[in-house]
Amino acid sequence: MSAVLTEITDRIGIITLNRPEKRNALSPELIAGLHTSFEAMNSNDEVKVIVLRSTGKAFCAGADLAYLQQLQDFSYEENLEDSRRLMDLFNLIYCLPKVVIAEVQGHALAGGCGLATVCDFAFAVPDALFGYTEVRIGFVPALVSVFLLEQIGAAKTQELLLSGEFISSTKAAELGLITGVEPAEFLSNYVTEFASKLIKQNSGFSMGKTKALLRELNQSTRNKSLELAAETNATARAHADCKKGISAFLNKTTPDW
Repeated sequence: MSAVLTEITDRIGIITLNRPEKRNALSPELIAGLHTSFEAMNSNDEVKVIVLRSTGKAFCAGADLAYLQQLQDFSYEENLEDSRRLMDLFNLIYCLPKVVIAEVQGHALAGGCGLATVCDFAFAVPDALFGYTEVRIGFVPALVSVFLLEQIGAAKTQELLLSGEFISSTKAAELGLITGVEPAEFLSNYVTEFASKLIKQNSGFSMGKTKALLRELNQSTRNKSLELAAETNATARAHADCKKGISAFLNKTTPDW
């Protein structure tokens, strides 16, 4: 079973995270599959707007548990390379010329929340929870901080990243983290209708150029910040707190900080 599914319907390219049994956790295979799928959709002239969605109850629960275990033995160089892979995916989605809409049908946590963050629009069900929970396991939410700062400002970014708290979809919309909240039974149709409206009413050229302009305004600073964030990630993974936090997380216990 493929971890990422793709289809094209009425000029909407649909990319689906398909690891429902793992709450669509971000494994290396899933990250690579998403990267390949977004590049393919971007180069396909049949696609004008892209929708990112998931199967199962969760949108994306963050890092894969089995992979977290492997990270315990990674060298700094291996951790840096791994961090750059997720960095490249986030930056690809954020800077993609085509509009990307996240359809968040369940919880989006840690790296999963990061996925929703880098999309141009995000609509969620009322019951969905959002949160950058990395600080709870001794980790640093470094990569997403770069994109959050651009989107919602320093004060709100600090609130979310330092607290590590779960927030409701309503609060996420108030903070500007997502675009809106829709009832679960209507979410998919609403996102499809929203994408179709963009396709019918707006010039693809104009949307692409507008998005490119917005991204180019801070591109130099963002690129430097992302590299610093990747290095921070790699360093943080070797810290005793991170090792303790991941061990506690895997064993379903609460770390004694």
